[in-house]
Amino acid sequence: MRPKKLRTIGILGGMGPEATGAFFDLIVRNTLVRRDQDHVPVMIYSLPQVPDRTEAILHGGPSPLPRLRRGLVILHRAGADFAVVPCLSAHHFLPALAARSPLPLISLTEETVAEVKKRRPRLTRIGLLATTGTIRSRLFHDALEASGIEVLCPGPRDQRRVMNAIYGRSGIKAGASPDRSRRTLRSVAAGLVRHGAQAVIAGCTEVPLVLERGDLAVPLIDPMRAGALACIRRAGGRIRQER
Repeated sequence: MRPKKLRTIGILGGMGPEATGAFFDLIVRNTLVRRDQDHVPVMIYSLPQVPDRTEAILHGGPSPLPRLRRGLVILHRAGADFAVVPCLSAHHFLPALAARSPLPLISLTEETVAEVKKRRPRLTRIGLLATTGTIRSRLFHDALEASGIEVLCPGPRDQRRVMNAIYGRSGIKAGASPDRSRRTLRSVAAGLVRHGAQAVIAGCTEVPLVLERGDLAVPLIDPMRAGALACIRRAGGRIRQER
């Protein structure tokens, strides 16, 4: 029997590098295989020099679009069939990026919203742990609220704590010990649950680096995993069922 032709995933990463590695790991761990050759082909272009997305959204900092476009061109020339950007703040720029992209793009936000809508019992209130840029962009708000799902975000003080856990000197992006960031994010998430969140979205790709589903009293919905599963399907691989 002729082996099934698999399509090649292009990962445009580096935002941050650790999240990119975790995304690739999710693809590997969630693909049903019996041997190496059953895994889907993946190309990774890690480009940490993409300007900060939150700074661009909130303060008019340098646009990340030129470097993102260049990264997609490089993946296309290297042979990728479609691409994904494992950075949720970068999804604010996805419509403009897709308009001139040489490759079809997988959207982590769209895949996450689809997962939320499929949850049973139906969710009506969901918490969001994300960068301030992602919250201000309403990446999740607009799609979820259109489906009658209320999005709960941390108050100003707790949002500053979230940003410090991600960007601070002892934060996740700095490569510091994850213990302090984990405690902070668990505390903020617990506050969202007390206010009625039936689940919490890990709305920044750094969040699931330190938080796991068992850390909260409600489900933790991981856009990285939702995106990884979508990539496996698009590439022609098979999904490993959760045990």
